[in-house]
Amino acid sequence: MAADGEQDAMKDIAQILKSKPDQTVYTVWPSASVFDAVKLMTEKNLGALLVLEGEALVGIISERDCARKVVFTDRSPKEMAVRDIMSSPVQYVGPSHTNEECMALMTDKRLRHLPVMDNGKLIGLVSIGDLVKDIISEQSFIIQQLEHYIAGVKG
Repeated sequence: MAADGEQDAMKDIAQILKSKPDQTVYTVWPSASVFDAVKLMTEKNLGALLVLEGEALVGIISERDCARKVVFTDRSPKEMAVRDIMSSPVQYVGPSHTNEECMALMTDKRLRHLPVMDNGKLIGLVSIGDLVKDIISEQSFIIQQLEHYIAGVKG
């Protein structure tokens, strides 16, 4: 617990989501073709898409899924449905989870993307890159504060 006047350094995922320049979460239907999913990922420069059936999160499809699960079949990506290669069930977090908790989960489960759910509703998606960027930003701020403190002590 932080002492009076001291700010708790741990950001929650809701704060990280708000700081993302593009908060759009791209999704696809389970019945969509793998070809269309890869096309959308390529156009939007994404590593993964969430798979929704109505408003229910039913899976996630990543570049890795496409590379590993399509190549070794005799089927065309245009004929293969997302549901055939998506990962399910999906690991997710809530908006109050901390960056550190998410990093631990992603490391443990070898994930690169985590959907953020609030009371069963999808509110965002964080990537390992989003979390690393936040940690670097926080460390840069701490270093800057320490440099100002040291300069003040010397002066």
